[in-house]
Amino acid sequence: MPPELPRISGDEAIKVFKKLGFYEARQKGSHVVLRRGNNGCVIPRHNELALGTLKSAIKQAGISADEFVAVCKK
Repeated sequence: MPPELPRISGDEAIKVFKKLGFYEARQKGSHVVLRRGNNGCVIPRHNELALGTLKSAIKQAGISADEFVAVCKK
């Protein structure tokens, strides 16, 4: 069974991705593009991310939901 993703803001999600080794490559409006090697994802700086948006960003980044949740809980 997949882990339950947390209800977090865009800024909180960006912090988690940074802990996983991503960096802010650029930003256009409220959307931040994060990169790590050949992988990247787009995170909107919203007050609360929709779960589908967060799930999509995790998939784009090439990491597992388990990995994301583990770092998020620390």
